[in-house]
Formats: sequence, C-alpha cells, structure tokens
Amino acid sequence: MLILSIQHANPYYDDSYAVNSANVGPYGDAITQELIPEVEKQFRGIAQPWARALEGGSTGGWEAAASQIFYPDFYNGAYCNCPDPVDFRAYELVNIYNDQSAYWSEGPFGKVPRGEMRTPTGQILATLEPTVRLEEVMGTRGRSTEQFGIWRAVFSPVGPDGYPEPLWNTSTGLIDPQVAAYWRDHYDLRFILERDIATLGPKLVGKLHFAVGDMDTWYLNNAVHLMQNFTDSPRNPYRIADYEYSPGKPHCYMGGGDIPNGESYGTLYQRIMPQLARHMTQTAPPGADMSWKY
Repeated sequence: MLILSIQHANPYYDDSYAVNSANVGPYGDAITQELIPEVEKQFRGIAQPWARALEGGSTGGWEAAASQIFYPDFYNGAYCNCPDPVDFRAYELVNIYNDQSAYWSEGPFGKVPRGEMRTPTGQILATLEPTVRLEEVMGTRGRSTEQFGIWRAVFSPVGPDGYPEPLWNTSTGLIDPQVAAYWRDHYDLRFILERDIATLGPKLVGKLHFAVGDMDTWYLNNAVHLMQNFTDSPRNPYRIADYEYSPGKPHCYMGGGDIPNGESYGTLYQRIMPQLARHMTQTAPPGADMSWKY
C-alpha cells in the first residue's frame, strides 16, 4: 500500500521535531496523474485506489483532507492532523463571509484587535494586522512565502495585475466579498462537502480522520469543530469522518490521547498503520493483492 505523507514545518511548534515541507499550489493533478503512478511503478506499488492513503499535518493536514475530497475515488483514507482552516467561517478567527474587517473584532461597544497566535493557556502572542503587515514587508502581492501569502496563492483567483487577488485590503483589513465567494466555492472544504454531499458522501465513507489540539496555536480547532457540526448532523447521512481533540494542546497535535505533541507525532505511524491495514482489508475488492500483510 502507498501512504503519501504531507507535512508543514513551522518554527512556533510547542514541541520541536523535524518535518518535511509541504507542497502548496495547484499540484493536485500532477500528484495524482504523474507522481503517484511513477512512485508505484518504481517501488512496485499495488496501484489501486483501495491501497492508497494520505497523512499530513498543519498545511499538510489541509492538503490531505483536500486531496481525499477533491479526488475521492483515488485514495482510501486521509489522516488530517491540525489542518489549516477546513471551514472559512473560522479562517483562524475571521469569518470571511460575515466579518467586514479581518483585523478587528467589532461589537456594539467598540472593537478590539483580532488575535492571530496564542499560547496553550490563551495568552495572545500576536494579532492579525501586524502579522499580515510583516508579510507585506517581506513580499507584496502575497509574495511573502509565509502563511497568509501561501493561502492567498492557493485559494485566490488571478487578479488584473497577474497576481492572486487579496482576500482583504492589506492596509485596512476590509474583506472583499467576491474573493471570499471564490474561496468558498473552490476551497472551503466544509462548504464543498455540504454542497456536494449527495455525490461525495458515498465515496468518502470511513475515509476522513481529523485530530487537533483544542488550544491550537492558530485557532485551527475552531474550523474542525465546524466541519464536525456538519458531518455529524442529519444533513449528512454518511459516516465520512471521525474526530479527536485534546484539551490544552497547541499546534501541532496529531492524536493519541492526552500526550505531549512530540509523543503524538512520534507515535503517529504506530497508531494509524494498523487502522489503515484494517480499513484496506475491509474495503479491498475480491482477489486483491494482499501480499503486504505479514
């Protein structure tokens, strides 16, 4: 069987460990149509959808979920750990559809800067506006190569200047509803699942697995909860996803119970490989090559 692991390195992890940089960009067709067939050819892979799975953390967690959802017949499972926002109503702390400004949380009695980064105890380490402005210093038009620039490069339509359209005005934080609608229709994974559940649901049964700390450093747990609100609701008749949360854990928790993040990552494959083996055994077609079981 083939497991494609996609990780995203970040210097602010609570526990330090080496990971591989994630591929970002419009590479889905290249991976599925070119890379994976070549890997399976070179390393005698089974080259059947039932024998392929995905695993990723952080940006890679989003990519694992997106690849499984966008190519539901090509993979047989995705472990999506501490994923980037899977529901843009919780794009970190911004609801890109309802909020007017990304930078400020506004109420009837005033407004406060919107948080962007926190400790596991909730202490604010950074707010959104200076974080975005720092990226603008590093590279305008989304060319910082940092997190918001990466998301803009992947999610946005191309603007008149040939660069990805900004979701919001980087000076004022004012959100562009047309760009937000484009993001929703093309890359909001919860929205896409809910919109297309009649066709996607039967193909995704038992394939999506999410794990995230409930004090994720970049508030990514909020979007996972919103995803679960849909997948566990009567609006979805298919059991397509399961979820694991750990109280007080920061980015990048990867499941395994109430254990430190380093242990969570270090034991990842020990935990998921038996699960994958059982799932693949149960879903393999009659006469499938099971010589990998020993």
